Amino acid sequence: MTGELRCPLCSFSATPMAVPALCPSCAVPLDYHRDFPREFAASSLSGRGIWRYAPLLPDVEPVTLGEGGTPLVPSLRLGPRLGVRLLFKAEGMNPTGSFKDRGAAVLVAALRSFGARAVADDSSGNAGAALAAYAARARIRARLFVPAHASGPKLAQIAAYGAELARVPGPRERARDAAREACAADADLLYASHNASPYFVAGLTTIAYELFEDLGGHPPDHIVVPVGGGGLFLGLVHGFGQLRKLGWCGQVPRIHIAQPQACAPIVRARGGGDPFEPEPRETVAEGARIPRPERGREVLAALRTVGGEAVAVSEEEIVTARATLARAEGLWVEPTASLAVAALPSLLARGAIGPRDEVVLPLTGHGLKAEKG
Repeated sequence: MTGELRCPLCSFSATPMAVPALCPSCAVPLDYHRDFPREFAASSLSGRGIWRYAPLLPDVEPVTLGEGGTPLVPSLRLGPRLGVRLLFKAEGMNPTGSFKDRGAAVLVAALRSFGARAVADDSSGNAGAALAAYAARARIRARLFVPAHASGPKLAQIAAYGAELARVPGPRERARDAAREACAADADLLYASHNASPYFVAGLTTIAYELFEDLGGHPPDHIVVPVGGGGLFLGLVHGFGQLRKLGWCGQVPRIHIAQPQACAPIVRARGGGDPFEPEPRETVAEGARIPRPERGREVLAALRTVGGEAVAVSEEEIVTARATLARAEGLWVEPTASLAVAALPSLLARGAIGPRDEVVLPLTGHGLKAEKG
């Protein structure tokens, strides 16, 4: 594989490797980078879905289920009501029902190129389902460690793909520890952490590329993103950054973060310090319940770079936003996906988003992902 892994906070770099690696100085996960000549043109892209952007991704043989190419749906009622030009990127239309398919496709393809025979990950559900599906497609054995309280439909999905499912009692971090312990004990088992892998985030850059093309060759003014581990946010930042480096667009949109008040480490650390939620509470937005995100410091640095805000919303606001989106727009999403909708009024009230601005909300997962309707 060409390209290199780089620290997002210092100048350290390394050659690509199968397992996630940390910068020895900054102790943060490394990112994947691939350089291109400035004359690289959009006209050279072909096909559809995320592999349309293969020249901008790790150079590996694709593993695909038809992910990407999701609809960009204009708001008919909520946007006019709020006074903005609002669009929804319907990521629930991906093969396993969430945006995580983009990252899992590239991650599994990269691991297969390194000769992986078995992979493990920890997940609250969506990433586990995506990894299980793409591992099955690539004929790689998968072992998923999930919190015992994770959503029933997501666990059923993981099992349906033939992955070994390990339910881990206790907080979300315990599933991560169990996955690492299993990989340390089994030489054939690679830790395919979606939260720390550079290849997973590389797959998520494709949302930025699609939005740029969806909007006729320009970025939106704002994007509001639900954040747990921060992969989607970083994928958008990296993707639009790559487009600017290539000279295809002149600016990166302002990208804002939405988290539940029950677990908002990025919002808490906005004023300084490391992102950490000392007392995470239960939340309907289970995908965002990550009290110490591994890429948290990178997320904070990138948030400053793109001029974004970080907003925490209540459980009532999340539930109300989900219902409003379904009834006003005909879009049914899982509760985590409605975080961005719930954060919009606050961003407008504080002036971070102005009247008539163009705003995109990635709707990260389908409503069928949730345990309850």
